[in-house]
Amino acid sequence: MLIRTWDRGGEAEWRAWLAAGRDFGLLAANGPAGQGPVLVPTHFVLDAERGEILLHLATPNPFWAAVRADPRVTLSVTDDYAFAPGYWRGEPGTPTSYYASVQFSCTAEIVEDAAGKAAILNRQLAHFQPETPGTRVTPGREPYGPLLSGLRGLRLAVDEVRAKFKYDDKKPAEQQAGLADRLAERARGLDGGARAQLLRRNALRTGGCPAPGRTDG
Repeated sequence: MLIRTWDRGGEAEWRAWLAAGRDFGLLAANGPAGQGPVLVPTHFVLDAERGEILLHLATPNPFWAAVRADPRVTLSVTDDYAFAPGYWRGEPGTPTSYYASVQFSCTAEIVEDAAGKAAILNRQLAHFQPETPGTRVTPGREPYGPLLSGLRGLRLAVDEVRAKFKYDDKKPAEQQAGLADRLAERARGLDGGARAQLLRRNALRTGGCPAPGRTDG
């Protein structure tokens, strides 16, 4: 992912953006020689303080063979994207894409013991299903313990984080604000989220600092 100076996202920025509810991404591992990468859409739990990501996948998933061959993986999260026509952006009239994306380069560790898998599942349940605190996994106990053999856990040690917020920050602030108006007028797809990110980035440039949270319009 190419990141220009004006597109780079800081640590506080990407952390807040993810914490606003962005916990589903695309996990990629190198495939066998002569084949393409193995891609898996998945929910995950980020522990930013410990620098790790937790998730689980079904035992038959082809991802396991790939990660055993090469534990280096990438998890990518992208949101708040929109197409900006060239005629919106002035000379030379080139179109572009607006989007926010965070990519984690990681070293993967497969978790196969029952206690380790249960710990990962319980972290995920606490995150995604906090309204049912009594629903937890205990190895060997019904209803979920016997199902642990059907999955493996994955612990990703984060080696590098690359964050990009591509919202025409290289344009003059007044023109960038006008582009936000264009998104508001069109108002389709994820235009609302892209507009909010564009305005937030504009505010950072001009002295205001609104929180980079969930921005759906």
